[in-house]
Amino acid sequence: MDHDIKDLRLAPKGRLKIEWAARFMPVLESIKKRFAREKPLRGVRVSACLHVTTETANLMETLKLGGAEVALCASNPLSTQDDAAAAMVKYFGVPVFAIKGENHKTYYRHLNQALDHKPQITMDDGADLVSTLHSRRRTLIREIVGGTEETTTGVIRLRSMATKGVLAYPIIAVNDANTKHLFDNRYGTGQSTIDGILRATNILMAGLHFVIAGYGWCGRGVAMRARGAGAKVIICEVDPLPALEAVMDGFEVMPLEAAASIGDVFVTVTGDKTVITRRHFIRMKDGAIVANSGHFNVEIDIPALAALARRKKRIREFVDEFELRNGRKIYLLGEGRLINLAAAEGHPAMVMDMSFANQALSTLYLSRKGRTLAKAVYGVPREIDEQIARLKLRSMGIRIDRLTAEQKKYLAAWEEGT
Repeated sequence: MDHDIKDLRLAPKGRLKIEWAARFMPVLESIKKRFAREKPLRGVRVSACLHVTTETANLMETLKLGGAEVALCASNPLSTQDDAAAAMVKYFGVPVFAIKGENHKTYYRHLNQALDHKPQITMDDGADLVSTLHSRRRTLIREIVGGTEETTTGVIRLRSMATKGVLAYPIIAVNDANTKHLFDNRYGTGQSTIDGILRATNILMAGLHFVIAGYGWCGRGVAMRARGAGAKVIICEVDPLPALEAVMDGFEVMPLEAAASIGDVFVTVTGDKTVITRRHFIRMKDGAIVANSGHFNVEIDIPALAALARRKKRIREFVDEFELRNGRKIYLLGEGRLINLAAAEGHPAMVMDMSFANQALSTLYLSRKGRTLAKAVYGVPREIDEQIARLKLRSMGIRIDRLTAEQKKYLAAWEEGT
């Protein structure tokens, strides 16, 4: 079996971590058991470009047990857990192409090795796999019935492709499922971003001015956790609606240029590029810490920071110190890549349980109906979203009410008023 990982000898350690993650993924576990019994994906070829973590390993095992032929590569050069990659190769028989810290050339070679699998379904996190297919591997497109996309950044790219009429097959935006973005983006990103910053720096957050660029669901989650740690949170936005919401949530809101001279820690979660730039760096105080939790490392203008610096050194494993010409120092975390996976372990398994349940069931949906769909971006079918929510509640031992026949009739009617 073809693969490219750091060290197969890491597999036993990775297997234990995968088992630990599975303990907290009961929804995916129930789907795994069903797939193992029914084999609904028998013979379906899936190429996945995801963060190579213990949670992803449980998704790959679910697809394999369902009969799918799976290949996996990393969706970010710093997000791979090498022991999980090794375990997937050795114990699950999944061809994995991912090494933590791989360079740009290796990253794209791995993307192409995953595509050599000749997929019928693509599974993406950031749309790099889809982009590569459409730009350099177009001969493979005729085999594809559909794809899924995990994250906000990827959905933005795919909707742009659909609008411009270049998207060649249907994609389900897993990110837009309520059981994904309302939980994974908010609670997962919120906790894991703070976790990554603390692991990288070991700073005390209480009393710090914590600046967050972007108040989408990820930004909301980071703000919630930063405030919980005692930080004084400042929100920077370009959209008046989330900016107004941040004010109503009790946060200070101001332009990033004004926040630049106040902040102690800066985090970007916008999905856009060049958010923190030269004009912000020159206003930052000595010792400012800058991190990104968006999918790509383009939110922070790293070349501009490097141009301002007279020297750079790696001061901690995930901390680069940039000493500016005036003697001030700015610290960049995780090379500007998503800090929650570069310096920590990403989202907790308990929340990835729902996200990857969406991936598994959306893959099944596409395998059955993909050929009937137009070349567009679709939401996760409502029945799948609700099924996952009910399964999650059941796994937590929580019961909820049901509508009576009278209530259903009332909600469906218009005649009855006061």
